[in-house]
Amino acid sequence: MTATATPPISQTRRFPDDRGYFGGYGGVFIPETLHHAVAELAEAYREARADPAFAAQLAELARDYIGRPTPLQFAPRLTAAGGGAQIWLKREDLAHTGAHKINNAIGQCLLALRMGKKRIIAETGAGQHGVATATAAAKFGLPCEVFMGEEDMRRQRPNVLRMRMMGATVTGVGDGSRTLKDATNAALRDWMGSSADTHYIIGSVVGPHPFPMIVRDFQAVIGHESIAACRDQIGRLPDTVVAVVGGGSNASGMFYPFASDPGCDGVALVGVEPGGTGTAPGQHAAALTHGSPGVLHGALSYVMQNSDGQTADVHSVSAGLDYPGIGPEHSCWKDSGRVSYASVTDSEALAAFELICRLEGILPALEPSHALAHVMKLAPTLPADHVVLMNLCGRGDKDLDEVIRLLGHAETA
Repeated sequence: MTATATPPISQTRRFPDDRGYFGGYGGVFIPETLHHAVAELAEAYREARADPAFAAQLAELARDYIGRPTPLQFAPRLTAAGGGAQIWLKREDLAHTGAHKINNAIGQCLLALRMGKKRIIAETGAGQHGVATATAAAKFGLPCEVFMGEEDMRRQRPNVLRMRMMGATVTGVGDGSRTLKDATNAALRDWMGSSADTHYIIGSVVGPHPFPMIVRDFQAVIGHESIAACRDQIGRLPDTVVAVVGGGSNASGMFYPFASDPGCDGVALVGVEPGGTGTAPGQHAAALTHGSPGVLHGALSYVMQNSDGQTADVHSVSAGLDYPGIGPEHSCWKDSGRVSYASVTDSEALAAFELICRLEGILPALEPSHALAHVMKLAPTLPADHVVLMNLCGRGDKDLDEVIRLLGHAETA
């Protein structure tokens, strides 16, 4: 694949607006103690995105440190198994640290240095954002603390070890469900008392403005590269683009360049949510499918909540998808119809995990296994000249022990 220049961050269809809203979603719903830190970040990002030196440094690190552009790969055996559309993969699992999360972590560390911050904190669920943040912090010589739910620490032990090897402190969170929501709460509590010298690197397109915009923009390299590579390798744009949606960062990075360019209006965009074990409350984490508008972690978006507006318990086999909300731009895309959203169960995602291992020799993370499960249902309904592009947003080393436990493959352990 030929490396191509990333288009400017600003696009023709401008979201969010000056108040941080994507249509009716987004905004800033935070304690007064954080307003200065958020305003400082917004100003630093406004200046950085207009600074050619910042763009050049980010591009150099993307090329020489992250390993961009990541490949676009045809999956012939998955295509044959589907018996319909061509299946192509955007190989974000081949980026440094094994997932798309490094794109945002490097960008936000550069912003932290620009603001003179001396310490980095982050939340993590699956651990990939934590690993990426610990990696970026080590690269720039910044102390780093990552908050992680104790249940996720159990499920994602390899990533806990990776973070510690990078010099990060991993702080277990025992509150609530001991998963991603609770880790985010803990990180926000820390930031309220430390924002004078600490930058909080949020890992997804959630939180108060400007975080959803910043994370989306740093991840948009995925979609820009995909558009260029499809034209180069296939000779045209894909017909359908599919990505898994938890908080929504990999999907936003893939979808935004398509959604913001009128020339891509004919490309169908499909987000795949975690359907868990059923449709009852507490059995899934499909906020766009089953949630309703509410405020979570500083922004108005679709949220899983009870009749009193309290955040509901959620479940997913994937620690990276076990979150009760969604990025505000996804909420806007859902309401406008630009992106359609489906859900996939735990068992379907586990079957897709095994399938791509055995047919393509790729060990995926459980997160993109959800997207693949939907692709394998979609492909047989489409003609052979239809191109489906899926974002393979992470590799599955972190999930292997949990997958073996769940599938009962004792002979493999």
